[in-house]
Amino acid sequence: MASFKLPVGAHYGLTAWLMQRLTAVVMVAYTLLLAGILLWCPPVNYADWKGLFSGSFVRLATMLFVLALLYHAWVGVRDIVMDYIKPTGLRLLLQALVGTALVFYLVWSVSILWGR
Repeated sequence: MASFKLPVGAHYGLTAWLMQRLTAVVMVAYTLLLAGILLWCPPVNYADWKGLFSGSFVRLATMLFVLALLYHAWVGVRDIVMDYIKPTGLRLLLQALVGTALVFYLVWSVSILWGR
């Protein structure tokens, strides 16, 4: 009787790979949407730019883009750090610093999009 080896582990690699591709699709869609808007009616001054981003649709689309970008960055940097930084303490420190920076960028983005 043949024996089969069952895969073990958490399989985080496949999920991370798939999520990075999904976030890339979200970022491309937003880029094409924004490019279309800017080609259709290009803003010429600050008031036009402010008007463009005052609409809920553009704000939500931009926030989705930012979330996709931050998650995409997290997965990419995390994988690089896990692959190339061998000392555990240094690896955890770098991951904590990157995570902190990404959370800061998220809060900053929210304050830009919905702040006064």
